[in-house]
Amino acid sequence: MNYILFDSEIRYQLLPFTHTRPVADIRCGVKTIRSRWEHYIKQPTGTLTVDYLQPLFPLNGGSDNVFINGSVFATQELFEAINELQPQEQLVQGDLIIASRVTDAVVSFGKNIQVNTNLADKVYNGEVTQLQHVWDIFSYNAKAIQIDYDLLTEGKTSQPIPEGVLVTGKEQLFIEEGAEISAGCIINASTGPVYIGKNAKLLEGCMLRGPIAICKDAIVKMGAKIYSDTTIGPGCKVGGEVSNVVFFANSNKGHDGYLGNSVIGEWCNLGADTNCSNLKNNYGSVKIWDERNFKSVQTGLTFCGLIMGDHSKCGINTMFNTGTVVGVSANIYGGGFPEKFVPSFAWGGSEGMTTYKLERAMETAIRMMERRGKSLSADEIKMYEHIFALTQEQRDMFANK
Repeated sequence: MNYILFDSEIRYQLLPFTHTRPVADIRCGVKTIRSRWEHYIKQPTGTLTVDYLQPLFPLNGGSDNVFINGSVFATQELFEAINELQPQEQLVQGDLIIASRVTDAVVSFGKNIQVNTNLADKVYNGEVTQLQHVWDIFSYNAKAIQIDYDLLTEGKTSQPIPEGVLVTGKEQLFIEEGAEISAGCIINASTGPVYIGKNAKLLEGCMLRGPIAICKDAIVKMGAKIYSDTTIGPGCKVGGEVSNVVFFANSNKGHDGYLGNSVIGEWCNLGADTNCSNLKNNYGSVKIWDERNFKSVQTGLTFCGLIMGDHSKCGINTMFNTGTVVGVSANIYGGGFPEKFVPSFAWGGSEGMTTYKLERAMETAIRMMERRGKSLSADEIKMYEHIFALTQEQRDMFANK
């Protein structure tokens, strides 16, 4: 049996992150949605997504396929219900299709799994957690950290706490093999679990208040203040003050500056003393830009900071307004606040923006990735070429403001 994580039209509400990945590869908690499913499935999963991403994320289907909604969080109970599906049945909750088991070919991508035969509904009455908006990524992060902490630490023993490290709530601190915690660090795990991944480094004097996930190979810089509900993804380097932020992987916020209620994609770099506002002066609900529908939408949240897509960068002393959305591979610099929506491949700041030439953007991406021993594949370059063309209208619109 083949397990395939499918994108629905929810993916368009999770831009800019789904420009460069299926929904299932969004990180929330310690794990991505995909890796959480694979914990239960015990085998690699395939992907059904939009055409331009499909070469990077193969379908890997066959004659008996279980399609699982890539925006839904895995649980043991949900996995058991999915495994009880018979061919040509689908698991649903209201209008939400959770999973479908099909033996014929999928013929189109869309709101539903489109196949050649009708599927019988099987209703699931248990709890379902689903990402539906970009702000859900940081809003659900505390819950996801707890779920992943339990999965990752079950039956395992933490490495010992090093000398000179002050810990409260030791029973909720887990240190993986190879992790280094320097003297002078203060960790409060009484407020929620703190997970320190393999080969992660906490430098001298940093302060952590759980729930927090410091993932594999991540570095927390000296004196950093990391507040609750934060994930620092694999290979990230983070300093300054952060609160309820999700860093996907290999991104840097290496210096002072505040970031709160935010999501930072992969291969981003925030210049020294970059700050974001996460609260309006009138304490009202924050609006953010809906890229798909070209309009601002209400989040219903009092706190919402910066949403930044993969490979975007900003210069020193950059200031982001409440609820700012930055697309893929943008380069932002200068004084003042940039627009609350910065399109993909935009270049500039508050005084105006132009197009970040694709060739230059790819050269920068390649140089950054080479520093970590990574490279861009031909299919990845084609993906960025597609995104560049797809977002040209947005750049034109904001350049003319």
